[in-house]
Amino acid sequence: MKQTYLKKAFKLFSAYKADQLTSDDLSKADAKASNLDDKVIDFKVLIDIAKDISKGRYKVNTWNASIIVGTILYVVSPIDAIPDLIPVLGWLDDITIVGYALGKLSEEIKRYKESKIQFTK
Repeated sequence: MKQTYLKKAFKLFSAYKADQLTSDDLSKADAKASNLDDKVIDFKVLIDIAKDISKGRYKVNTWNASIIVGTILYVVSPIDAIPDLIPVLGWLDDITIVGYALGKLSEEIKRYKESKIQFTK
């Protein structure tokens, strides 16, 4: 991916971190998840974390919450560094942003999964 697209993607991602998620955004994100190649499962975990945060069932710090919100909104937004209408290339920026977020949130995702395992026992 060209460096300019990557810079634009991270600039948009930063802007989306300040927004709020709606249940419609979460539904759209779930529908678009299949386009994220090997990151589908972990992206769906981010969606689950967002749902549990909104229902008060899970707590995260503000920074991690902003990364989760920014990532989900970036994926569902029609305004991307590379528009999603362009086959294959349109998802590269989304995959990059999701990969970045998953790297930053690896400990949070692990903690969330462990909390779900404990809850089901």
